[in-house]
Amino acid sequence: MKESIKSPPQLDALDLRLLECLQRDASLSNQALAEQVHVSPATCLRRVRRLTESGFIERTVALLSPDRLGAGLTAVVEITLDQQAAEKLQAFEARAVAEPAVQQCYRTSSGPDFVLITQVPDMAAYHALVQRLFTSDANVRNVKTYFSVKRAKFEPAIALPSPPAA
Repeated sequence: MKESIKSPPQLDALDLRLLECLQRDASLSNQALAEQVHVSPATCLRRVRRLTESGFIERTVALLSPDRLGAGLTAVVEITLDQQAAEKLQAFEARAVAEPAVQQCYRTSSGPDFVLITQVPDMAAYHALVQRLFTSDANVRNVKTYFSVKRAKFEPAIALPSPPAA
C-alpha cells in the first residue's frame, strides 16, 4: 500500500499576518493578537493552532540578553573533520547539538563541515568548550574561531512571502 504524503497547508494573507506578528512578539495574548490581525479570537486561536500543528511554528521561546546574564562571549566556529563519512558527520553533529553552549549548529558544504554559533560567559568557558567538543574528538582536523566584538543585529525573524493575490 502506497502512503500518500500530505502537503502542508497553503499560507493565506491571514496566516502570514499572524506569523509576522508572532515573530515580533510571541507573548501577545490571543485577544491582543486577534485585534492586531483584525479577526475574532476564536479564528485567531484556530489558525495559530493549525500553524503550530502543521509545523510552521516550531516553538515559542523568550529571547534572553546574553550581556545581562553574563554570557557575553559569542563565537562563530568553523569545524572541519578529518573524515566526512555519514556516521562521522552524524556523531559530531550529535555531540555539538547536545552541548548547551552551542546555540546553532549548521552542517555546511563547500568549506568547513560545520559552523557553530556558541555563547559562553568568558574565554575560560570557551577553552573548556574547546576541550569538551573539539580537542577530545580525534576526527576534528581544523577549528577556526571568530569572536564577536559587537552584535550589530540579531533578528531571528524569517522574511515571509507576500500574501497570495486575491
